[in-house]
This record gives sequence, structure tokens and C-alpha cells, in this order.
Amino acid sequence: MPTTFESRLADRYGDLSDALRQAADFLRANPVDMATRPLRTVSRESGVSAAAFSRLARALEYETFDDLREEFRASLGRRVENFADRAEQLQDAHGRGGTSFFDDHLAACRSNLSSLSERTDRRMLEATADRLASSRKVLLQGGLGSTGVTEYLAYLASFHTTDWVMAGRMGASLGGGIIGMDDRDAIIIVTKPPFANRSIKAAELAAARGVYVVVITDTPACPALQYAQSRFIVPTESPHFYSSYVATLFLVETLIGMVVGRTGEAARARIADVEKANRTLAEVWSG
Repeated sequence: MPTTFESRLADRYGDLSDALRQAADFLRANPVDMATRPLRTVSRESGVSAAAFSRLARALEYETFDDLREEFRASLGRRVENFADRAEQLQDAHGRGGTSFFDDHLAACRSNLSSLSERTDRRMLEATADRLASSRKVLLQGGLGSTGVTEYLAYLASFHTTDWVMAGRMGASLGGGIIGMDDRDAIIIVTKPPFANRSIKAAELAAARGVYVVVITDTPACPALQYAQSRFIVPTESPHFYSSYVATLFLVETLIGMVVGRTGEAARARIADVEKANRTLAEVWSG
């Protein structure tokens, strides 16, 4: 699979100098300028030297800065960071019924899934599924908007194992969940801007204890990536005021499916037992 600017940056962001990080952050936030304006202008607008941009390209293993620019031109787009600004944009575009929000949002979600297919490192995905399937315990952490995704992941996992648990559930201590974990265990962290402080600290603490850290985010600047062994940057573009989680849900469902496929008869038997218990307890409709 061809590597992209975001995947290269995710792998190396923690090792970059402050100047190269500043250059990378500017490119991420201003892809249109990167794709269409001369390097001298980009340098002046960003306050970062032209030489730093060239060093960044080499650090990310592009042959030249122009090769990096061509990738931006191929995937030209503009990021909108502020939720309030995005809400205003949504209202201007769709509030008066001029265009179909349903159609625009559907198109964005389809584009995100297509981009996820192109971006995802399949070898990393397979290695992650292998490691999760063999882990003694898997802790799941998501804060703010990512809480629902990790709750859903915990629900899916509960069918095949008791060893995947939601961090901090029902007031439980997040630190208490990590203490006692080691290199036999794993943690999956889903976090997107604005980043939940607990999620970043959980990644740091878990990594310090040798825990296998999986981070799912939508930007290579996510602070938790520097602690991760497995990194997934998921596209979230949408006409919505909020980032789309459709591709993220696809990724976590895929991971669970791959893990169950590796756990054999024991997982199949437990899933059958859970279904039987649900019927016995009348938790599911059987009319």
C-alpha cells in the first residue's frame, strides 16, 4: 500500500524538531496554500523557513519537496477546525433547503470510507488484530465525542470475551484500570480533536508500563500517537458541524471481526452462550 503524508507524519511526528513540527502543522492546516502557492510564499505566511519545509520532506522520505506538494495537489481540500464555524457553514449551505444535507453527508461518508481503504496499512491492521487476540486484557478508552464509539466496541467485544473492558466505566478509576497491566495487555484509545486529556495521559501511562497501545485518531498531530505501537488515522470529513465517525465505526467493527476470526471455538461457544443467556433473561425480543 502506498504511504501518505499523514501516515508518514504519524510515524515520525514525535521525532521531529520543533521547527519541522511547526512546518508539518502548517501544511496540515493549510493544504490549499501548500498545493497552490510558491514555497517562498508558504514560508512567509507560516513563519517557517523554506529550508525547514525541504528538511521536513526529506524527514518524511520524499525525494523532494515538490513530491510532497504533488501529493497535496492530488488530495486538495480544506480543513475547518472550529465547530461553530462549521455549524455556520452548514446553516448557510443547507438551512434554507438549497442543497440536500442527506446527499452531501452521504457523499462525504462514502469518500471517507474510500480514503480509509487507501490509507490503511493492512500489515499494521493484521498485526494489531494478532496482538489484540493474544492479549490477556484489553482496556478501551475514549472521551468526549469518542466515548460512544468505545462503548460500542466494548459491547461488541462482550460477546466473545470478558477480557475487554471499558476504562473508567461507572466512576471507576482510569488509573486503577491501567495499574496491574503490563506487556501482556493492550489498550485501545479513540481520540479526536478536541483531545480528551484523560485519553492522552492514559496512552502515556500505559506505554510506560509496556502495554501495547493502539491509537485511533483523525490527525497525525494527535499527542497520543507518540506512545502507540499501532496507529490508525481515520478520515472524518463531513458537511456536518462535527467530525464524522462513520469510518471509525467501520474500523472498530473490522478489528472486532478480525479478532473473533482468530480466537476459534472458544469465542464461538461464548457468543452462543451469551445469546442463550439473553433469551433466558428476556433481554431480546423473541415474538
